[in-house]
Amino acid sequence: MCGIVGYLGHREAYPIIIKGLQRLEYRGYDSAGVALMDGELNIYKKKGKVVDLHEFAKGKNLKSNLGIGHTRWATHGEPNDRNAHPHLSNSGKLALIHNGIIENYAALKTDLQQKGYVFKSDTDSEVFINFIEDIYLNTGVALGEAVRLALNKVVGAYAIAIISLEDPNLLIAARKGSPLVIGLGKNEFFVASDATPIIEYTNEVVYLEDQEIAIIKDGQLTIKNIADVEMTPYVQTIDLELEAIEKGGYEHFMLKEIYEQPKSIGDCLRGRLQAKEGKLVLGGIFDYVTKMVNADRILIVACGTSWHAGLVAEYIFEEFCRIPVEVEYASEFRYRNPIVSEKDVVIAISQSGETADTLAAIDLAKSKGATIIGVCNVVGSSIARATHAGSYTHAGPEIGVASTKAFTAQISVLTMMALMIAEKKGTLSESKYRSLLVELESVPAKVAKALLLNDQIEVISAIFKDATNFLYLGRGFNFPVALEGALKLKEISYIHAEGYPAAEMKHGPIALIDEAMPVVVIATKDSSYEKIVSNIQEVKARKGKVIAVVSEGDTEIPKMADYVIEVPHISDALMPLISVIPLQLLSYHIAVMRGCNVDQPRNLAKSVTVE
Repeated sequence: MCGIVGYLGHREAYPIIIKGLQRLEYRGYDSAGVALMDGELNIYKKKGKVVDLHEFAKGKNLKSNLGIGHTRWATHGEPNDRNAHPHLSNSGKLALIHNGIIENYAALKTDLQQKGYVFKSDTDSEVFINFIEDIYLNTGVALGEAVRLALNKVVGAYAIAIISLEDPNLLIAARKGSPLVIGLGKNEFFVASDATPIIEYTNEVVYLEDQEIAIIKDGQLTIKNIADVEMTPYVQTIDLELEAIEKGGYEHFMLKEIYEQPKSIGDCLRGRLQAKEGKLVLGGIFDYVTKMVNADRILIVACGTSWHAGLVAEYIFEEFCRIPVEVEYASEFRYRNPIVSEKDVVIAISQSGETADTLAAIDLAKSKGATIIGVCNVVGSSIARATHAGSYTHAGPEIGVASTKAFTAQISVLTMMALMIAEKKGTLSESKYRSLLVELESVPAKVAKALLLNDQIEVISAIFKDATNFLYLGRGFNFPVALEGALKLKEISYIHAEGYPAAEMKHGPIALIDEAMPVVVIATKDSSYEKIVSNIQEVKARKGKVIAVVSEGDTEIPKMADYVIEVPHISDALMPLISVIPLQLLSYHIAVMRGCNVDQPRNLAKSVTVE
């Protein structure tokens, strides 16, 4: 989850690294540091954000054409200066930055301490660099070979970059389970956790595969795997505009990404959905549609917001396709002994395409013969490469840690998948199929209309910003939206919130309701409307404060709810794409009013690449 940046070339390294770290800060922001080569290894690191590091480094020797930088999300060792990266080896000649967890670090540390090594931090990463140094000093091999030998003995996940005082023209990088990309410029090279720090300088990149090592030396890139087999670099051209990773006048990335949803959903549908012709084509899964049609069962594995998108998909697939669906937390799936067969289709959902638990779930399902379909946002990501087939969401970069546009893009892709399967399977009538295509095409415009509610939602947010608890209720397709709304509020405002199926309220949560409890009820016109009206009455009878999200023109619920937010009407199955918008805005405004860091909430990071 940490962010890594490295540079070797003809430019000054520090400005490139510090700007790159700022762009990667969504991956971790509890400490940051750089190592720069200028006849000596100059290391500057600081607890806090990248801006604190930049301030700390002012007036110091920043001259260098070779450097590495790191922004940290703490795993081993609390966030402080000494646990910040980069870490030096005992000799002071090697510096390392590391994203991941070395699971056997304790045994390695004990062995190194018996040899006289002294450790200044609590991190597994410092153990890692000294383990490499021990091999380097005692075998006489080149540093790249010492790294390869070390990687054969460590257990865990890693993305690393290493520089050596003995060679100012050498930069080594390697990965397993954590992403790493090499940027290729003219007589210069870049290393980063993703492409965002690189696009300003080059659009030519190589995505390292698991257990590959990149050795950049004297203007040449060599890639080999840990079995010492040299690999041919596969150079890709990335299609990413610099403007896409800037705030564009918005106060926060999260707000920008909320407002980008008409475009991001439109981009997701474009070229795939042709409503007038009654056509829907997802080219990425074209060769696997028959397998999906004939599947005994669909398993969906995901984490966090992606898991909520999977819950929405469960309702949609079962409604349209009449195929049994199970939605699993990827983190639990991998540690069970799940019953998976060759007739199962597993859909893995991840915004980043790098979620460690989801990747492990994919490996487990593949080992049992299942067909794996990926839904992710990042081209070239690990999940995109590990699955048999899949569809990109085309949502564009999502920098805010709290996912917004990725959620609606994931639901859009999953809805198209379900409609494709239903059409092939014959479980939807032709008229219903065409009607849903037309409605799906209308979603971007209806999301844009829902965003016009921002000022009204800001007023409601001011009323409830000091609440200590929230309850979110929904039924049917809107139940997962209630879960997502509660998660958004928890993530960025630190208010305790829970989502429930509305009918479950009386099986426990109703005990919490009093005049101080705001209850957000997603009560749009659908087949459960009369039931949710009854649930609202139960809340009001106990003096709860009801914030109701209703369909335009509703005349019944406004008579009983304290606050009403009207959203455009659409079919039940597509309503989550609309009803989630007010909940995103509500969480955003409450968090801002509470003085919270919306884009970088405490203890969280965007891409969870470790367990």
